[in-house]
Amino acid sequence: MRTIALEEHFTPPQFQTSGLKLPGGGLGAYLAAVNQKLADVGPSRLADMDAAGIDLQVLSVPGFGLERLAPTAGIALARDCNDALGDVVQARPDRFAGFAILPLQDPDAAAAELERSVTRLGLKGAMVSGTINGRFLDDPSFSPVLAEAERLGVPIYLHPAPPPQAVFEAYFGGLPEGTAGALATGGWGWHAETGLHSLRLIVAGVFDRYPALQIIIGHLGENIPFSLARADERLTPAAPHLQRRVADYFQANFQITTSGYFTLPPLLCSLLVVGADRIMFAVDYPYSPNADGRAFLDRLPLNQADREKIAHGNAERLLRL
Repeated sequence: MRTIALEEHFTPPQFQTSGLKLPGGGLGAYLAAVNQKLADVGPSRLADMDAAGIDLQVLSVPGFGLERLAPTAGIALARDCNDALGDVVQARPDRFAGFAILPLQDPDAAAAELERSVTRLGLKGAMVSGTINGRFLDDPSFSPVLAEAERLGVPIYLHPAPPPQAVFEAYFGGLPEGTAGALATGGWGWHAETGLHSLRLIVAGVFDRYPALQIIIGHLGENIPFSLARADERLTPAAPHLQRRVADYFQANFQITTSGYFTLPPLLCSLLVVGADRIMFAVDYPYSPNADGRAFLDRLPLNQADREKIAHGNAERLLRL
């Protein structure tokens, strides 16, 4: 069975030397071990993929902090990273595809970079990490990026990022440093924020303006499938400006992946809420091991048709692979 993994990370030399720091989340030793794998797109990564039976990774640069650079520097770094990613994909199109990184501090430049990355480099969409200098993607300033993604027919992968400093202090202050960092990021916080970000896109009317736009979120829906009925019940009456119910937008404009979530209960919840046609396999490599993701995929209590959709079919359709 062909297997495509959608949230797999890579840091090209240009990003490594930029001075931007990936979040620690209280896991400094763990990240130190991971950083070497982030930089590798050669024999070691391919061997790791082969050992787990992963045929193709869709690579993305973790863009934490890119938005804090001055516009000129951010544009240049995004372009260099996308060029490097394009080279990786061109060298091994049988094993790699990619999502662009965008300089969202300049939305017009970000839209242009998305167009260049898709039409000239062959990338399959873009990954956006968290908020952009305190703004969510529903901010009107980002309309050029959303419009361009819809025009090109490519998705935006909405990825978590550490919270703004004021949020960190209010919600996670007073805890031991490592505990606070983990709770603010992979332990809970960034899943909750990405879920909030997704719901903001809906209630702000983004999908009435861009009805064909597709957003990917990882971690089996960033807590939304569990709470969608409640959100729909409360938010739909509070948003009379929307053309449809809140749940309808989530089920039509969002796709979810399994990244980093390798237990059955959230998968069963997601299947009941969005169905097998909108779930795609991902590992979150190298932050999560390929072997764990593969073992989870293999033990899913699904019929072969649904297993094939999640393993590769849905990704092939969405990304035109």
